[in-house]
Amino acid sequence: MRIMFVGDSMTIGSAGDYTWRYRMWQHLNRTYGGPYRIVGPRDTLYDIAAAAPESYDYGDPAFPERARRHLAGWGEGWLHMAPLIGDAVRAHKADTLLISLGLIDLGFYTDAEQTAANARRFFAEARAVRPHLRAVLLPVIPNIRALTDPVFAAECDRFNELLAKAVADLSTPQSPLLLASPPEDYVLDRDTYDGTHPSPSGEHRLAAAFADAMHQAWDVGAPYEPAA
Repeated sequence: MRIMFVGDSMTIGSAGDYTWRYRMWQHLNRTYGGPYRIVGPRDTLYDIAAAAPESYDYGDPAFPERARRHLAGWGEGWLHMAPLIGDAVRAHKADTLLISLGLIDLGFYTDAEQTAANARRFFAEARAVRPHLRAVLLPVIPNIRALTDPVFAAECDRFNELLAKAVADLSTPQSPLLLASPPEDYVLDRDTYDGTHPSPSGEHRLAAAFADAMHQAWDVGAPYEPAA
């Protein structure tokens, strides 16, 4: 299994973060009995002071370089990843994608329909390279803007409906797509540090959403339990 994390600022993380990618790596090490690799063209965190993805200051310095790989970017969404995914899958031989995208698109670039169209383009590009690729997708989760902007909240809800439809339309036995359940009991004051980006508890809840979907549908690993 060759896993690629695909996401925006919640997935790349910023200097000092553990990241939910790290929590997922811990989980797989504890529970998955088969061989796997984490792959991707990038390995850094975003440095807010430098306004660039150039930090290696992970919360756990022992997080090994080989497990830090990803395709995630601060301010990047489906719009940006669709043109990149084919080359990334080809170069790194990814066969399993864990994807958290959509919020940045809706916030700055595209409406719900356009964002969903870019998600469909993303899978067309990925499958052109690896027809049997599989993926878990996280819907747009609660965030501070949606609490205060009802128009934006409606766009998030509409996109999540369209994403669910895309998963239903595009999933096949040869290339299964899973829509993960939103993290349970996700509380912005506790699970984010700014209303959007995950705190340590939020990282665990994001990892759990992916881990539980993979276990339930594909018998990968076990139900998520935070590391001691």
